[in-house]
Amino acid sequence: MPSHSHGETMTDTSEKLDYSKTLNLPQTDFPMRAGLPKKEPEIVARWGEMDLYKRLREDAKGREKFVLHDGPPYANGNIHIGHALNKTLKDIITRSFQMRGYDANYVPGWDCHGLPIEWKIEEQYRAKGKNKDEVPVNEFRKECREFASHWIKIQSEEFQRLGVVGDFEKPYLTMDYHAEARIAGELLKFAMSGQLYRGSKPVMWSVVERTALAEAEVEYHDHESDTIWVKFPVVGNEDLRDAHVVIWTTTPWTIPGNRAVSYSPRIAYGLFEVTAAENDFGPQAGEKLIFADALAEESFAKAKLEYKRLRDVPADLLEGMVCDHPLKGLGGGYEFPVPLLAGDHVTDDAGTGFVHTAPSHGREDFDAWMDGRAELEARGIDPSIPFPVDDAGYYTKDAPGFGPDREGGPARVIDDKGKKGDANKAVIEALIERNMLFARGRLKHSYPHSWRSKKPVIFRNTPQWFVYMDKELGDGTTLRSRALKAIDTTRFVPSAGQSRLRAMIEDRPDWVLSRQRAWGVPICVFADEDGNILQDETVNRRILEAFEAEGADAWFADGAKDRFLEGRDDKDKWTQVMDILDVWFDSGSTHTFTLEDRPDLKWPADVYLEGSDQHRGWFHSSLLESCGTRGRAPYDTVITHGFTMAEDGRKMSKSLGNTVVPQEIINQSGADILRLWVATTDYWEDQRLGKNVIQTNVDAYRKLRNTVRWMLGTLAHDEGEDVPVAEMPELERLMLHRLAELDEVVRAGYDNFDFKRVVRQLLDFMVIELSAFYFDIRKDALYCDAPSSIRRKASLQVVRKLFDCVVTWLAPVIPFTTEEAWLERYPDRQSVHLEQFPTVPSEWKDEALAGKWRKIRQVRRAVTGALEIQRKDKVIGSSLEASPVVHVTDASLREAIADRDMAEICITSGIEIRDDAAPADAFVSEDVKDVAVVFRRASGEKCARSWRYTDDVGVDPEFPDVSARDAEALRELKALGRV
Repeated sequence: MPSHSHGETMTDTSEKLDYSKTLNLPQTDFPMRAGLPKKEPEIVARWGEMDLYKRLREDAKGREKFVLHDGPPYANGNIHIGHALNKTLKDIITRSFQMRGYDANYVPGWDCHGLPIEWKIEEQYRAKGKNKDEVPVNEFRKECREFASHWIKIQSEEFQRLGVVGDFEKPYLTMDYHAEARIAGELLKFAMSGQLYRGSKPVMWSVVERTALAEAEVEYHDHESDTIWVKFPVVGNEDLRDAHVVIWTTTPWTIPGNRAVSYSPRIAYGLFEVTAAENDFGPQAGEKLIFADALAEESFAKAKLEYKRLRDVPADLLEGMVCDHPLKGLGGGYEFPVPLLAGDHVTDDAGTGFVHTAPSHGREDFDAWMDGRAELEARGIDPSIPFPVDDAGYYTKDAPGFGPDREGGPARVIDDKGKKGDANKAVIEALIERNMLFARGRLKHSYPHSWRSKKPVIFRNTPQWFVYMDKELGDGTTLRSRALKAIDTTRFVPSAGQSRLRAMIEDRPDWVLSRQRAWGVPICVFADEDGNILQDETVNRRILEAFEAEGADAWFADGAKDRFLEGRDDKDKWTQVMDILDVWFDSGSTHTFTLEDRPDLKWPADVYLEGSDQHRGWFHSSLLESCGTRGRAPYDTVITHGFTMAEDGRKMSKSLGNTVVPQEIINQSGADILRLWVATTDYWEDQRLGKNVIQTNVDAYRKLRNTVRWMLGTLAHDEGEDVPVAEMPELERLMLHRLAELDEVVRAGYDNFDFKRVVRQLLDFMVIELSAFYFDIRKDALYCDAPSSIRRKASLQVVRKLFDCVVTWLAPVIPFTTEEAWLERYPDRQSVHLEQFPTVPSEWKDEALAGKWRKIRQVRRAVTGALEIQRKDKVIGSSLEASPVVHVTDASLREAIADRDMAEICITSGIEIRDDAAPADAFVSEDVKDVAVVFRRASGEKCARSWRYTDDVGVDPEFPDVSARDAEALRELKALGRV
């Protein structure tokens, strides 16, 4: 039988009978054209009407739970391609576990608090000329809540259109009253266990947004900075009289905050003398300067100076050295000594070998100052840290000459729009005036920016609330040691995520929790002027009860302090903290009010899955929160996906016009196409997406759909008869062997979250092994054999099993198409997603049979290659017109094909196998050197029903124009009344 296209009929060569009506040709209403953009919303609606999610829960009652805890997206806009990738991966995981015997619940959630929403409301205020500070705080918070609710509804619909099934009726929201109460309760656990403290440290500060930022809220962009080399006069050292230590910095505005200069005992330093100068300002001939030897030449060249080296400056000479501040005397300030401190962070890779140390403006500076605190006090140096810059970026009184005492008002580092202020200019001019500037320049480098406002941030010393990373917690552990232990016992996919998160935890400073904003859960503690926290369980209970009933707004309501401190005689001692919690603490606490509090979930989660940026975000904050309060991670497995890039590998950007919008793909091609792309990418790495990539997936989908369609059409003739496996032809047993192999591959792939392997294997199987091999061979038997044919019954039985396996195995990936196909086959079954993966007996595996058929297929491939040439040259139209001579010189190949109907396998009308050498012009394929094919036309007459050329056409007088096989089939059909 030739490879008919689906539904193709045959020419009627008989006056008596239309043979096409006697063939079991595929019959199905499953359309060739998918029409997914129209069909998918109908399926989404059907799932809603039947409450598929509830049905899944009922069906799974009593099974072992598998819980993927949803990392909450932010409720402030339409979903983007990153959301689509993320949610599709999560949906594939939960569906695949649900269909493998688990109760795989999925509860979507949203992150609702924080600056992005607050910023949007402020933008609306500014557009209306409204001042946020004049609006009652709870009225402002109400508008933020409404904004978040609006986008939650939209995103919920978009996720469901993507095919995601979950508890969208009862999602978790960080702004729900119960959630806010639980978040506050977690904060109070840190407070009551002594892990929360008020400290003064330099934090990344957004002047534009007026708040501290965590590392996870910062991104790095190129930024051009002023750079300066500054001289610090050495004092009280006879060996280095009149010398200057020189530092280099990219933040001139931090010089008023300088309190020390750091050096390294491992660096070789020298004393240098200027011999000639070609500059308008700076050192002149005769001046003596101390540099790291490795950096002197570069520095002097920058300042356009000639120089000579006078002598070594050993580390023991630097130890204990003191300098004057380069701004000494300005505004009557800077009279304090500037000590030299040894520091591990100092290198001679760039700069001067000395590091300007302003503990108000940098983490390493702060650490170096604090590490040297005891030494400083012993030397009579004041170890206190100033506050030179305020929350608006203006200098304070701690920066004499630049602050409120300055003529014209204080200089500013950054303005409200994120633009550079006049602070650098003012500092540089003051240094030049005092002859303390060695050189100046500009440098383009990577600099931290707020990921919300996209504006530069500053490092600024400010009182904030922190959680200790290294405080002993009463059991010999610290938060850091607990987190590192938890990382070691967590499974990471891919494994590189483990070392990445570990490095971040090993290196991170104390966790800054406070934000100077309005929309969020407050740091609901009371503190005295020294930062001591009120430890009162009764007060805590009142707070949490109020939050549970009224939400966190209760903290900001009039009279809140008196309400919560009722009955205490020392109310005046305690100040109500009005900062709000970092939103990463909110999302890091979601495991408490979802996994712990919902009876349909469990703690810890089996899986957390998010983008690789969440090693410093949600994975990170969830780990710290849970380790601080429960001693372990809230997850057993962490899965990381990369980011979606444009087709050319560049980052997607509106300005480049290369963004891919998921809604457009869904509207044009369908969600299943987008999902197929997700499942066929190496999602652990960054992926690429564009028109060509989508078209590739459309093409793959079309082949997959046509294979499913052919199975559906063929199974229209299935009467459900079974043939014992032992009695099946070898070809059917080979297909069952492949199903047994694939069953292992599919299950292992879903277990390992390796969806690409699952889909690639299934696509190859369906296109190469089914459509182009098994179905191609068996079409003749399925269409033409008699109803009683064991071969036909066995083939139908195998196709039935193939359909059930393939459609259920693919259901987690392309849920719409598989649902449509399943209901076409089984209209009385509610949904393919209520099914389990079919049982595939391991006894079906037969390696010996598979090995034999690999050789048979080699011979078939050679014959097919030879006939394809004849077809292209239009010598034949169908392979059934051929009866080739095949020369097989390899003994193992000859043994494999012995006693086989190779004409049936090669879809020819006849075939002759020989073991002698082939003539020189025989066809030999590149990959099967031991098989040569000589084309020969088929002999005999063409059967009017099967189109095969045979010598027995006409032997049956009742059906004179068909072969004996077809005549027997017609006779059976006639007896059954089907003809």
